[in-house]
Amino acid sequence: MKAQLKVVTVTLNPALDLTGSLQQLAIGHVNLIESADLHAAGKGINVAKVLAELGAAVTVSGFLGSDNQAPFTQLFDSLNMNDQFIRVAGNTRTNVKIVENSGQVSDSNFPGISVTEAHLQAFEDKLLALSLDHDIFVIAGSLPIGIAPERCAKWIETLQKKGKKVFFDSSNEALVAGVKSNPYLIKPNDHELTILTDAPLTNDSDIQQAAQKLQRQGCSNVVISLGEKGALWVHQDGWITAQPPLSEVVSTVGAGDTLVAGLCWGELQQWPKTQTLSFATALASLAVSQVGVGVNDINAVLAAQNNVRTEQSPRGI
Repeated sequence: MKAQLKVVTVTLNPALDLTGSLQQLAIGHVNLIESADLHAAGKGINVAKVLAELGAAVTVSGFLGSDNQAPFTQLFDSLNMNDQFIRVAGNTRTNVKIVENSGQVSDSNFPGISVTEAHLQAFEDKLLALSLDHDIFVIAGSLPIGIAPERCAKWIETLQKKGKKVFFDSSNEALVAGVKSNPYLIKPNDHELTILTDAPLTNDSDIQQAAQKLQRQGCSNVVISLGEKGALWVHQDGWITAQPPLSEVVSTVGAGDTLVAGLCWGELQQWPKTQTLSFATALASLAVSQVGVGVNDINAVLAAQNNVRTEQSPRGI
């Protein structure tokens, strides 16, 4: 019997997501929101929620504002997550997302809490303690004020040297710096891939070559999210593509986080890569058909997985 692997998700800059839905956003005018939802979020927390609903034992960490932590602690308690967040004085930020009936999303992301050197030292101690009995670390999302990209990259390097598998999903300077520490898996989209490789991406071949370049530079697994086209996974033995069945797009919020969660779940189950990618792609394809992140019906995911088309190189596994 295979030993059960344990996972930590790290959300350095969590948020309360205020999501409003309407028919069409009119810029510069008063807009009437038809429905709204306020919930605890942040990329790592989204990943943790999906993993917990799939059945994983999840530890969550990062930095959390102490003044408005109730929605977060309620979520952690409801899904039996092991809360190892470092509390910081003040309020965790609120992000506003406007979802149009077309599926288009407009984001207004506010600044996060300010993290001091004392908070950083406490977090680093926590990370080292968690590395003693956890196998996979998912570091996802942006950095709050007070954390340099190079410091985050150092955490990735430290965990990797300890034999941990780090899934890293960020953007901008944090992504560029973190990739240099050669995390186990990264999941850029095509825009982020352009930033990382400084190469124009005009077709599928360009995307594949850019992903292969990153893999050769040291990132063991490079998964490119391609929206409705699915995903491309480049690894040391070749590449795999997965294209999901068409889904009605209600909201793309959290779809990328759901894909990461699916990839992590496959790693926790020690599945073959083709099975992992088809499952993660099915999971993400259903995520766009709902508002909010979560696994509403695992049977629907498994049914969608049966309709995911995969292709791989001869060396793919």
